[in-house]
Amino acid sequence: MFDLSSLGIGYGSLLMLVSMILLLLTGMQLAMVTGLVALVFAIGWFGVDALPLVTSRLYSFVGGYVFLAVPMFVLMAALLDRSGIARDLFDAMKVVGRKVRGGVAVQTLVVAVILASMSGVIGGETVLLGILALPQMLRLGYNRKLAIGTTCAGGALGTMLPPSIVLIIYGLTASVSIGDLFKSAFLPALILAAAYMIYVLVVSHMHPEYAPLPSNEELAQGKETNYFKALFFPFLSVAVVLGSIYTGVASVTEASALGVVGIVISAWIRGELNFDMLKESAKATMSTCGMIIWIGIGATALVGVYNLMGGIDFVEETILALSGGSVMGTILIMMVILLVLGMFLDWVGVALLTMPIFVPIITNLGLDPVWFGVVFCLNMQVSFLSPPFGPAAFYLKSVAPKDISLGEIFSSLLPFIGIQIAVLALVIFFPELAIWWK
Repeated sequence: MFDLSSLGIGYGSLLMLVSMILLLLTGMQLAMVTGLVALVFAIGWFGVDALPLVTSRLYSFVGGYVFLAVPMFVLMAALLDRSGIARDLFDAMKVVGRKVRGGVAVQTLVVAVILASMSGVIGGETVLLGILALPQMLRLGYNRKLAIGTTCAGGALGTMLPPSIVLIIYGLTASVSIGDLFKSAFLPALILAAAYMIYVLVVSHMHPEYAPLPSNEELAQGKETNYFKALFFPFLSVAVVLGSIYTGVASVTEASALGVVGIVISAWIRGELNFDMLKESAKATMSTCGMIIWIGIGATALVGVYNLMGGIDFVEETILALSGGSVMGTILIMMVILLVLGMFLDWVGVALLTMPIFVPIITNLGLDPVWFGVVFCLNMQVSFLSPPFGPAAFYLKSVAPKDISLGEIFSSLLPFIGIQIAVLALVIFFPELAIWWK
């Protein structure tokens, strides 16, 4: 076989990148692409004897105890999606939208924050809000782009708010405390949600026709809601999961299991628990986690091989050379790389491919990897909404009225993407917003 090591790390890196792009263009799944490229380069660069080193990295990835939190939180989201808890929560929060111009959109964002704090998975939240909130805003005469953008951006808040799956994967990849990541992400996530709300209220004030006030009939419907039933279980779930983590009563993994138990008990008390619900939730969980694990296996193998090739040192030297040795320049180059990759790759692949390379650079620069984890999640927030493959837009399209096109969804998200980039810049230039508690 041709000796790839004769190319040198520079040309080897370029060949690896081009190989991945060409294979992805064929429609091959990311997990298969990364695994295949890793296998070819491991044999071509080091020979067959290097394969045991690659497989040893795979065992360390899938054998992590904290990784158990991922299926638990995904299961929480699946159960929440199939119960009536979110629907009742949205009806109860109508009190937020009473007699306030733009209030129903603000109500949607408040519900999005609560749902995100319960599950940390954006797919289910975006679909739920697309079913519950979007039709109501359109029926009330809200501007289509404002309603679409609010629904989609709100649904994606699960990326930032603990217990975010993105934070968990970053913590596993970067070998930092997930509890510390949760503490650090909370304030920036609330700042982002508050920025969305301020934007909605300002636009509604400047253009009253964009957000008509609810009629007396709409207000009367909200009074029929059982507020105790609607609010007790969601807030109890949030308190159990986040409270147990922040107080140190339970680890992230243990808290995720408590959250599942809490949602199951809540559904049982509400009379919604049945075998079909559990079966469909389990199937959705297995599908999502299977995707994450296979991408993780392929990406871990690829990064392991690239590390053995000397790739991490090469990337560090290249980024530092491009930035002129400037710390801020290095951060900005990383942000651009993540933004571009996020437009085309799933966030799991972006995290597992880049963080083993970027985090050592961050550490060598004397920066806090926990802070960088928050910055990374904010960056992924942008990728969830960005064309051409922003997943939140596709989730919303799956439940939106047929006359709403994918192009209209993406154009509606442009102001919210601008807000995300502004908050990202804020946390980059003022790191204490994330690590104030240290």
